[in-house]
Amino acid sequence: MAERTLEIDHVSKEYRLGAIGAGTLSADLRGWFARVRGRDDPNRKIGDTTPRGGHEYFLALNDVCLNTDRGDALALVGRNGAGKSTLLKLISRITAPTKGEIRLRGRVATLLEVGTGFHADLTGRENIYLNGAIQGMRRAEIDKKMKEIVEFSEIEPFIDTPVKRYSSGMYIKLAFAVAAHLDPDILICDEVLAVADVSRGGRTVLYVSHNMRTVKQLCTRGIYLESGRLVYDGTVSRAIDLYAGSGMRSVDRDLDAMRRGRTLGVQMRMLRLRVENSETMEYQMDDVMEFSLAFRAAVPESRCRLRLVLMNNSAAPVAMTQTEEFSVCAGDEKTLRVRFPLDNIAPGEFSIQLSLVGGDPRGRSLYYDTLEDVGHFVIVDDPARTAGFLWTESLWGNMRLREMELMG
Repeated sequence: MAERTLEIDHVSKEYRLGAIGAGTLSADLRGWFARVRGRDDPNRKIGDTTPRGGHEYFLALNDVCLNTDRGDALALVGRNGAGKSTLLKLISRITAPTKGEIRLRGRVATLLEVGTGFHADLTGRENIYLNGAIQGMRRAEIDKKMKEIVEFSEIEPFIDTPVKRYSSGMYIKLAFAVAAHLDPDILICDEVLAVADVSRGGRTVLYVSHNMRTVKQLCTRGIYLESGRLVYDGTVSRAIDLYAGSGMRSVDRDLDAMRRGRTLGVQMRMLRLRVENSETMEYQMDDVMEFSLAFRAAVPESRCRLRLVLMNNSAAPVAMTQTEEFSVCAGDEKTLRVRFPLDNIAPGEFSIQLSLVGGDPRGRSLYYDTLEDVGHFVIVDDPARTAGFLWTESLWGNMRLREMELMG
């Protein structure tokens, strides 16, 4: 009979929004003091309809039940905001559930970023002890495995040199060597690590990735989360299918319904986005996305552009492009047909921010309307275009440069 390592029993996690966070401690104290005296919060935004003294609540996880056995390799799949990070924090005991119970049997190690905890002024050997301790290893365990770790890292001549003098490749090798020799019962990792390596010895592995190709290759079970709920627990293929057709990857979106009180969009207003050449928002490397954007203009603008900012799955901007200039008149309702080449974008999941901008004679941009997260799409890995290896975003970023040429 399989040995149970993790039991998640009707777990929910709720966060209260708006209690603090005005920007400074003094502003938060002024707001609290005003609420205590029954007065309006001086930090309150114009147009905020939240009842005075009230707070909004956000349910990050909603009644999740999940069990794992020793040797399972689970893929946690879902959009940004689905609840993956919250679930991992609960399992790692970084935070506690609002409702329900999590029962662990054995030691948990979290490796969402290789090399976390390394200190630049310490030697490689000292950092092995430090990083091993952070990951839950005892000194006796590290002593026992020191020789294996050093040999695995392939940097033995430099092991007593401060890591600030290491190249980035040496740094990663040493960090990976420590990670590969952990002995936890439950290991939480991302695509930086190979599940085939770290799952040896009967560990339970929770693998978080937006690269569906590696998920399919390396995992034995798929968990699909959506809006804080566990929607599916079963085969990896079915979890990937649900991921491919879910959430923000809609091909037809009502942008006007996304505003939620935003102040932009008075002089020009984006209304609807429709993707014309994909039903799943999944593209191959170097494909082209075609979409149409409907908008309304209340003012004339002779130097209007549509600007697109590409965001990675950490919500960080990675690239920008825009259309050529076009003219609009007051009262116009237009639909733009746009061709967006995906050349040199690396495999992964991306979201789109759109803006309607104008320009003044000095070349400065005037933003008429901006909407974030108007849609998600995925670029799938193609080994034929990456010399046979799988793209690792955390190591190499989100853009693929042209191949370098050997001269002479």
